[in-house]
Amino acid sequence: MGWTMPAETARQQCVWMAFPREGYTLGDNAESAEEARRAWAAVAHAISEFEPVTMLVDPSAKEDAGRHLSADIRVVHASYEEFWLRDSGPTFVFDEQGRLGAVDWIFNAWGSPTGESSPSDNAVAAFVAELAGAAIIPSLLVNEGGGLHVDGEGTVLVTETVQLDRGRNPFATKERVEAELARTIGATKVIWLPRGLTRDYEDLGTKGHVDMVAAIPSPGTILLHDQHDPEHPDDRVSRELHHFLEGTTDAAGRQWQIIDLPAPSVLRDDKGFVDWSYANHLVVNDGVIACGYGDTQADARSAQILAEAYPGRRVVTVDARAILSRGGGIHCITQQQPQRRRP
Repeated sequence: MGWTMPAETARQQCVWMAFPREGYTLGDNAESAEEARRAWAAVAHAISEFEPVTMLVDPSAKEDAGRHLSADIRVVHASYEEFWLRDSGPTFVFDEQGRLGAVDWIFNAWGSPTGESSPSDNAVAAFVAELAGAAIIPSLLVNEGGGLHVDGEGTVLVTETVQLDRGRNPFATKERVEAELARTIGATKVIWLPRGLTRDYEDLGTKGHVDMVAAIPSPGTILLHDQHDPEHPDDRVSRELHHFLEGTTDAAGRQWQIIDLPAPSVLRDDKGFVDWSYANHLVVNDGVIACGYGDTQADARSAQILAEAYPGRRVVTVDARAILSRGGGIHCITQQQPQRRRP
């Protein structure tokens, strides 16, 4: 069918999210739960300044969502357990006639030891696709939206430790994965990053999602997470990824212009080394929703870099510490639906 995933800078119809519900991600006390709800709501309200937001709300979270969400946010009731919608939801694409499609990857909770996710989580992608009026494109690849990033011109960034993870795709090869990415999102050049950030390999991590380390603001340009403190293990990771990308080209054969996104000054939290990253931002119509970490100087520096990388877009910084402490960032909890193309 010639499906192609547009760049995240393409015009968007709306952004999809899922409101936090009870479970290990929400936290084990009332204060922690409210912290998460406030963070998800703050991201939704920031996005709504630029374009519509549709929020999935589990029946168990209906009252909490009502307290935190304004009337600007469209609410749709749905059942789910995980509320990282970038990963459990669909990846939107277009065919050659401009028809909207939605890739329904297999979701198994990031390669969990059981290899399973809840039936409700497995139904989320098709549910969102139906509401969006998109053709469902089934895939047998265990994959998540946070595990890939495209330039809209055939290039896709992935990570060897994600798509080739034995807990996800035990019989996969690079060739098989590349063939499926070509079929579903129109990839003509797959760049295999060797790994992701250190904390992402802990028990509840994704094992190296690319959206924590890199983004493509325009063809031929990469925004790359830069942890430059030698005390942090990601100092070595950043240098390794920078060196690796210098040796690659995009689908058009261009050498990358690499723009470093320096990490904030905080190195640890109560769980160990942090993975606080400004690469994990969301591009919206005429804007960018950026992660903030309470580091005034670093947050401002990141906002300036993002404003220069995305000219003409207003950068809005939202405190993302409550999101990062649960295993992801603003990009991880959102999924953009591109605006329909005319044939």
